[in-house]
Amino acid sequence: MNATVSTRETSVESTREQLVKVWSPYVRLFHWSLVLCVAVAWLSSGEIMKVHELAGYSAGVLIASRLIAGLAGSGYTRFRQFVRGPRTVSLYIADVAQGLERRYLGHNPAGGAMVLALLACVAGIALTGWMQTTDAWWGVAWVEDTHKILGNGILVLVGLHVGGVLLASLRHHENLVRAMLTGRKRAPSSEDVA
Repeated sequence: MNATVSTRETSVESTREQLVKVWSPYVRLFHWSLVLCVAVAWLSSGEIMKVHELAGYSAGVLIASRLIAGLAGSGYTRFRQFVRGPRTVSLYIADVAQGLERRYLGHNPAGGAMVLALLACVAGIALTGWMQTTDAWWGVAWVEDTHKILGNGILVLVGLHVGGVLLASLRHHENLVRAMLTGRKRAPSSEDVA
């Protein structure tokens, strides 16, 4: 019985040694809070306006905090760690199409571009939503139209994001949803990009 317990403990220790911390508690809390805000705002749209507005304002505050963290934070939180130029993103997507993409410990180039797209879209939704509550912008058609277009566009971005997460999880044999819950990912190999 002691040999079984010892083997199990060694296995657990071995697994722990193979995992490295990537996502900070802030990044994980931000991510799942934004998911909740977007879901609540979308589901309450046109129905329960107080809930819709509260979710929108909360999303706006989250976006502001993420911009600060992206500029002043550390490690994988910083934008400079994962934001890449259009050429790098295009080359990475071409590698994905051929099944040749490398594993990144943080966000891969396409994931980094998606982070920026999601942040911009949610910021635009929050801004145009707030604008509609002011005397100056209430009832202005282009503000309402932009809010609706971005509100539906976020669904497209979320779908692409979830699809990318699933594809990367399958390709690299790594549960990225679990990583965003625990903050830990498999330690990088020599072929991975840390």
